[in-house]
Amino acid sequence: MNDLLINLARSLVLVAIVMTAMPYTTWFERRVMSWMQCRVGPNRVGIFGLLQPLADGLKLLFKEDITPAKAERVLFWFAPTIALFAALAAAAVLPFGPTVHIAGADVPMVVADMPVGLLYLLGMSSLGVYALVFGGWSSGSKYSLLGALRAAAQVVSYELILGLALVGVVLVHGSLSLGDIVASQQKMGFWTILLQPVGFVLYLLAACAETNRAPFDLPEAETELVAGYHTEYTGMRFALYFIAEYINMFTVSALAATLFLGGWSGPFWPGPHWLLLKVGLFLFLFVWIRATLPRLRYDQLMRLSWSTLLPLGLLNIVITAVAVVALQ
Repeated sequence: MNDLLINLARSLVLVAIVMTAMPYTTWFERRVMSWMQCRVGPNRVGIFGLLQPLADGLKLLFKEDITPAKAERVLFWFAPTIALFAALAAAAVLPFGPTVHIAGADVPMVVADMPVGLLYLLGMSSLGVYALVFGGWSSGSKYSLLGALRAAAQVVSYELILGLALVGVVLVHGSLSLGDIVASQQKMGFWTILLQPVGFVLYLLAACAETNRAPFDLPEAETELVAGYHTEYTGMRFALYFIAEYINMFTVSALAATLFLGGWSGPFWPGPHWLLLKVGLFLFLFVWIRATLPRLRYDQLMRLSWSTLLPLGLLNIVITAVAVVALQ
């Protein structure tokens, strides 16, 4: 019973952290982009506009929920829920800090410390594409369907690149457990990024594409597809897609910090504050890229994956494998 309560408490804390981080990630993005582009960002609702996410949430909550006449209603209603579930479930294996001692029990700061946590995270994050495909197809709109097809092709292409980038990390540390990978970096005394710079760059590019972030936001390119796969969604159903996208940003940032930058470990007082600081740096990088680079054409997006990143990822794995075997 105690284990059940501890697991439930950790799950609720994780959901609270992620769901709180999501709206303020949108505030952070709007403020940083306004600063970079010499504009005025959200600054009216609350001090420095800090209550703007709350106002946006209330606005979406009270907006009319419209279902198109030609929609496949069950899938149309269910698809946004898949997106949110996959985004939250993927974060369950992220280690936020070292094991702490509470009320006579050792409590790991991770919901589920799986031996194959990395594979679980990749599997759950891949489920998100079903939400895009189902939502686009069930809407009964050609623009939504085109966005769904783009999303499917893009995720298949860049999921492969993401996997290749992570294979190098697994070869270096010899484990699929995120906790073991953090511990291995602590034991080595330096971060994985020093051993896998190519894998780190591949991961960043693939993470941008997986989360549909600019310049890889082709599934929802407003200049071509109105809004892509979520064109017909309104109110809170649209908000679920919106929430899932920003949770995925948080998750891929936390995964990058864990695999390449030592996770929660740091030079002084290791703990969750180090992980959150590193996540903040990655989120800033995502915003910086969006504010700087123009959107790619779809043929450029696919050519980058299959003609450039795929051979580079395979070459990185071969070199890493040879180096690991030679050093054993």
